Amino acid sequence: MKELILVIARALVDHPEEVRVDMREEPRGTVYSLSVHPEDIGKVIGKQGRIAKALRTVVSSAAPKDRRRIIVDIVS
Repeated sequence: MKELILVIARALVDHPEEVRVDMREEPRGTVYSLSVHPEDIGKVIGKQGRIAKALRTVVSSAAPKDRRRIIVDIVS
């Protein structure tokens, strides 16, 4: 799952070398924190959050159904 997020995010940004994904388990589910260069944050979020929503949808669809909830947080 981490690799999927990295591939998608790196395709969207101008600074792909600064894309980082950290994973942690929380009571609410598995949380993936996507960190990007501050100049690229708008490209990852998109107009009205459409890119971020699409990224979360793809990741949720790729997750096994018996697994816990997948959460993608975007930070700069």
